[in-house]
Amino acid sequence: MKKDLLKKVDTLVDGTKIRNRSHAIEYAVSQYFNPKIKKALVLAGGEGVKMRPFTYEMPKTMLPVKGKPILEHIIALLRENEIREICLAIGHLGERIREHFGDGTKFGVKITYLEEKRKLGTAGALANALPLLGEEPFVMIWGDVLIDIDLKDLIEFHFEKNALITVALTSVQDPTDYGVVRLHGDTIVEFKEKPRQTPAMSHLVSAGVHIINPEVGKYLKKEFSMIEKDLIPLLIKDSQVKGYLFEGQWFDVGTPEIYQRAIKEWGK
Repeated sequence: MKKDLLKKVDTLVDGTKIRNRSHAIEYAVSQYFNPKIKKALVLAGGEGVKMRPFTYEMPKTMLPVKGKPILEHIIALLRENEIREICLAIGHLGERIREHFGDGTKFGVKITYLEEKRKLGTAGALANALPLLGEEPFVMIWGDVLIDIDLKDLIEFHFEKNALITVALTSVQDPTDYGVVRLHGDTIVEFKEKPRQTPAMSHLVSAGVHIINPEVGKYLKKEFSMIEKDLIPLLIKDSQVKGYLFEGQWFDVGTPEIYQRAIKEWGK
């Protein structure tokens, strides 16, 4: 192998995830041959009730952080990971999103829009989007999430585990405002949306990023339903949901307090 190529291989070694040169070569080869995910669904249709008065005139996903809308940070993350076909599920003030992003050309991606004429919930939006996403696994991400995550590693994990759905997980001090997860190994065995505090409560929560196989369609209905309350618990019964732990920055911009923190801390 050429010396300059070996130097590039050695830059992959971090001592933890990639331990040595041979492991780095194995990782690089697997990245080349592994199935690639090219499409994403971004859920950007929420009303952002807790973010009022900001969201009376602007979708929550368009609130600026570091000079860019939250949704633009998400699209940049997808593009950097070669995911360039993006379906935006829009609803409340969705025309503001269309005006900013258009067909995605300016942002190096191709955007299609799925507009909700009535409230469908997260699982209903997913069901309606499936025909646009094809027959391969795809990324699904909430449109109000700022996240520093290695998407390629998450995707590799999903294929290795042969999961129907893989959920990115992070840890928080107070999990009562989130979807709280209990793991057995890397399999999610319990998922509770915004539970009451208990001494034995898990502090692992869903980070709002999923890898999904289109076969989930057989569990979905094109009516109001929620991924968190309806779909995930159903799939857990069949041991079909895996959990992927990551340690990067994460802000679920659901309240003015979290938004202020994101403005100050994101990217530091």
